[in-house]
Amino acid sequence: MTPTLAPRLGRRLLRRAAPLAALAALLLTLTACGPGYKTVSVQDLHAAQASNPIIFDVREPYEYASGHIAGARLLPLSQLQARLDEVPADQPVYVYCHSGNRSTQASEILAKAGKKDILNVRGGILAWEAAGFSITRN
Repeated sequence: MTPTLAPRLGRRLLRRAAPLAALAALLLTLTACGPGYKTVSVQDLHAAQASNPIIFDVREPYEYASGHIAGARLLPLSQLQARLDEVPADQPVYVYCHSGNRSTQASEILAKAGKKDILNVRGGILAWEAAGFSITRN
């Protein structure tokens, strides 16, 4: 290999490798951060009910009134930022909604606010009812 060819090959390799290295660094960073909350099943929540866990329903009031999980407190996603102080930082907190979308958003907000033990209930009240668990209306 001639002395002038080696630097050109090195530059070519660096140009091709740099985007891959940047992508690898980004993926490593995202993996290390994680979502800051855990997603659990409705069966997990049902099993935990014996210990009177803190449960937040992040749907709207009319949805809550149509049926909710016994013991759940209403805390609509639309009000969550303004009412963060109602969510304890030092106890497990279950969060659910209709199908799991709003509870995921709420879990992200709570985790970013420093809440430590957030448990997002996968599938929401739809999965709860599909599993045959009862709901409360009031």
